[in-house]
Amino acid sequence: MDTDTTLHQQLESARQRLHDLYEQYGFGHPCVLEQSMLLDELINQYNRMFQTKRLPHLV
Repeated sequence: MDTDTTLHQQLESARQRLHDLYEQYGFGHPCVLEQSMLLDELINQYNRMFQTKRLPHLV
């Protein structure tokens, strides 16, 4: 399994967990906010990975 697939699976899992926590606790609960930050970091990681692949390397 490659890194792209693994990260995509982590993103989907984190997104689903955030949805589930939101449904259970509502928006302002600490565990919902923590999961939201975790998902944000995964999204940032995903964006960095693909931005690096698309941009030409300048010397």
